[in-house]
Amino acid sequence: MNDQQLLQYSRHLLLPEIDMHGQQAWLDASVLILGLGGLGSPVALYLASAGVGKLILVDDDSVELSNLQRQVIHTTETIGEPKAESAAVQIARINPSTEVEVRVERFSGETMDVAVAAVDLVVDCTDNLGTRHALNRACYNAKVPLVSGAAIRFDGQITVYDPRDEASPCYRCLYPEGAELELTCSTSGVFAPLVGMVGTVQAAEALKLLANIGEPLVGRLLMVDALRMDWRTMKLKADPKCPVCGDAHE
Repeated sequence: MNDQQLLQYSRHLLLPEIDMHGQQAWLDASVLILGLGGLGSPVALYLASAGVGKLILVDDDSVELSNLQRQVIHTTETIGEPKAESAAVQIARINPSTEVEVRVERFSGETMDVAVAAVDLVVDCTDNLGTRHALNRACYNAKVPLVSGAAIRFDGQITVYDPRDEASPCYRCLYPEGAELELTCSTSGVFAPLVGMVGTVQAAEALKLLANIGEPLVGRLLMVDALRMDWRTMKLKADPKCPVCGDAHE
C-alpha cells in the first residue's frame, strides 16, 4: 500500500482484526454484484469505500424516478440510464482506485458461470427467483461464496452460502425451485431504510469473508422486522437430498 492508501484506509487499519492483511485482501479482491437496486446500492458503495479492488456490476434495468425512494446510489440526473452505469459513476466519485466492470445485461447460462468462476465472491442483490437459483448453482459449482439478501415490505433477511464449507447449505436447500410466490417491491412495497439495513449487512458479510475475519452467517439466517425493529437468527441445515449440493452432505 502507498501512503495515500494508508491514510485512506487508516480507520480499518486501526482494527487489529483487519490490519494490513485484511485491507490488502480487499485491495486484491474481485466481487460480482448482481443487481444495483435497493440492496445493491449500499453493497456497492461500502465495498468500494472499503477498497475492494474490482467490482463487476450486473444489471439490465434502467433508473426510474420510483427507484430513488430507496436506491441511494442513483440520482435524479441518472434517470433513464442503465443502473450499472449509474452506479459506476458514484463508485468512481467515492473511490476512483476501485476498478469497475459494467455489465448491462441479464446473466444466465454460461455467461453467468464464467463470470462467477472469475471472482472471489458474489453478492446476490436480485429480486428474481429464477436468477437466484441459477446464481446459487453457479456459485456452488465454482466453489465461490454467495452472500444473499432479500427485503420486502418491512421484512428482510440475510445469509451466506459458502460451498467451501462442507456443512453449509445452499439456496436450493431452503427454497425449492418453482414452489415460491414471487413478491416484488413494485407490487408489494418496501420500507426504504430496510434495504439499506439488509444491504449494509451483506456488505459486512462480504468484507468478513474476503478478509477471513469474524464469523460469517454460514448456516444462519438473519431476519429483521423493521416495523418492530426485531432481529432474529434461525439456524439452517443442508438438505442431504438437495439436487444442487446434496452429494456433499451424504
